[in-house]
Amino acid sequence: MGSAPRDRFGLTWHPLLAGAMLTNGHRLDIVEVIPEGRFLDSRRARRALRTLAREIPVAIHGVSLGLASAEGIDVARLDAFARLMDDVVPEHWSDHLAFVRAGGVELGHLAAPTRSALTVEAAAENLDRAARRVGARPLAENVATLLDPPGSDRTEQAWLLELLDATGSDLLLDLHNLVTNGRNLGYDPRTLVDALPAHRIRAIHIAGGTEVEATSGERRVLDDHRHAVPDSVYALLERVGERVPHALDVILERDGAFPPFDALLGELDRARAALASGRARRADALADPPASYGAATGRSREAGGASRRGSFETARGQQARVEALLAALYVDRAARERWLADPDGEGRRAGLDEAARAAVRQLDRPGLELAAASFAHKRGAARS
Repeated sequence: MGSAPRDRFGLTWHPLLAGAMLTNGHRLDIVEVIPEGRFLDSRRARRALRTLAREIPVAIHGVSLGLASAEGIDVARLDAFARLMDDVVPEHWSDHLAFVRAGGVELGHLAAPTRSALTVEAAAENLDRAARRVGARPLAENVATLLDPPGSDRTEQAWLLELLDATGSDLLLDLHNLVTNGRNLGYDPRTLVDALPAHRIRAIHIAGGTEVEATSGERRVLDDHRHAVPDSVYALLERVGERVPHALDVILERDGAFPPFDALLGELDRARAALASGRARRADALADPPASYGAATGRSREAGGASRRGSFETARGQQARVEALLAALYVDRAARERWLADPDGEGRRAGLDEAARAAVRQLDRPGLELAAASFAHKRGAARS
């Protein structure tokens, strides 16, 4: 019988935690670093990060690429990531299956994409471009949402499975995002975990959140990274341990309202125990055979010739206009009020075809209210 996989547990780097992280480095196996706003544009900061990487393994976690954007990924941003990767040589890098800008509007945070065949293909192309430009495949992270993206014609489970089939990128599986979406969209997150191919799960995020309430009284879960990890996330982590045979990196995300550092270390200890408990119960044979990192290549998307490509680009352009309208609704109160008063007219002015207008008309109003408040908070925090 082989030895147990050596899982690694760590935290997301934050300047307010830096001293405690260095002091307690023996309790951390890995540190995850968000590079935007500090490390991407400063050579001095990259040198400091390179020094940190000599002391403890570092993973790079982006928040600005928009891997599921219909508009595509900005090449200059990819080049900045490539320079950082060359300087730091991290354990791995990742970003989110989201769109973060559209129609010239910067959201300041992550918006869940419409779940459709088109966005599967667009995300797969974005992931392939990122891999080519940066020189290493990113891990792709599932995102949380307060509302069901308009025009979605499949479940989150189906969308993720299709995307994994279409790309060589593996998953950074965020368990609190699954818990959040399970509550907000109405599905069982454990069922989704069980459906994923175990050998495609390469890293894990755990975090906490809180309930928020719309003016209608409807309540949703907000993934805010400012609260303790709930029991439901540890239960999912235990289930992951039952299914995944290889070593995992498990990162605790905390963005603010920091408790004493010992409390964060206690959450990591509980995560270690949960994953170890799952591994102890794991069956001898798994439904999905283990594979070496990066072994998945994804299916080819070249078939169909110029005609199919032209149809895809036309549909992608329409989806980009949908995202541009959603971006305006999320961050611009006046645009939101105009749309609430005349959704069809605003859809026409945004260039949406009849099917897209019909989809956006069904946009969940309480979810839109809560999402707008969340984006406003994130944008305000980024400016402060």
